[in-house]
Parts: sequence; C-alpha cells; structure tokens
Amino acid sequence: MSRETILRSIRQHLPQSSPLPELTGQWIQYPDPIAQFASVLEMIGGTCIRVPTVGDISSELERIPAYASARKTLSLIPEVGPTNVAMESIDDPHQLDDIDFAILPGHFGVAENAAVWVTDTGVKHRVIYFLCQHLALVVPANQIVNNLAEAYERIEFRDPHFGVFIAGPSKTADIEQSLVIGAHGPRSMTVFLVG
Repeated sequence: MSRETILRSIRQHLPQSSPLPELTGQWIQYPDPIAQFASVLEMIGGTCIRVPTVGDISSELERIPAYASARKTLSLIPEVGPTNVAMESIDDPHQLDDIDFAILPGHFGVAENAAVWVTDTGVKHRVIYFLCQHLALVVPANQIVNNLAEAYERIEFRDPHFGVFIAGPSKTADIEQSLVIGAHGPRSMTVFLVG
C-alpha cells in the first residue's frame, strides 16, 4: 500500500471529536494538602523538606548525601547555593549533562499526586530538569493545591512556553515488575516547601 492510500484511509476513519471535560466537580479535597503532598512524594521515591525561609535551604542541603558529594552544582535560586555552574554562560545544553545536583524553581505542587509544575521561565535550558543526576525543586508551601483540576485552572500560557509536571525521581519498570530509579532522568528528587 502506498503512503497516500494509508493516509487517505486514516482521514476517512477519524473518530468524532468530543468536547473537553468540565473542570468543575466534586474533586478530592484534603484536610492538610501539604501533609498529603509530602506523603505521596515519599511514596513515589522523593523527599519533602519543609523550611521556614529560602535562606534555610542551604543548611538542609548539606544533610543530603548527593548534594554533599556533588562535584557540579547548579542553583537558579539566588539565596540557595553555592553553585559552581553558570547556566547563563552555557550556549549548548549538552554541556549540562554532567550536573550532579540542580536546585530549580517550582511554581506549585499538587497534593493528590505530588506533582510540581515547572516552566522555562527564568531557565535558559529547560533540559536541566531532566539531565541532572539529582533534582531539588523549591516551591512556596502556600502554593500546594488539592488536585489536578485545581492545578489546571492555574496553568496559563500567554506566550509560547514550556511547562510540565514532575513527580518524583525518574522511574521505569518492566513487565516483570523490576523498578529502576533514575533510568532516564534524575535519580532523586527533593522538594523544599518554603513557609
């Protein structure tokens, strides 16, 4: 069969479109969304650390073995560091493939699945979220929503941008249920909830 025959057949058998679902409804609510977020994050292999201020993150980092042993660290949070990689001076994102520990901003978190919404706002190379060996996200504690319906209401793209939910470290499993952490992304994920 020719390519055109196949494409013509596909076009003739397209499914009917259906309207997008409404975001209003009786979605799950938690008595303590922050506790739920922390619990789910731990369950999926991540770590949640509450800190009163952004300035308190640096001392908490020293207690994380992956950070203490990191040779190359990158922080896009001005008050947190030290950092020994200047992303703004890097033009080729491939040069970020050896970052041991990255500390990056998260906009908000979702209690039901411990996902954190991140964008490329202020991040020159968005691939850093996926290339670093260990990832730490900094999220204001008052920016934890209960569920994805609430999260979707917060997402907006006024200009073309990148955005994605990240939940826990990278994971993959095969049919024999052998779970591998860090197979194709960060081996660990720490979320610092500030405030």
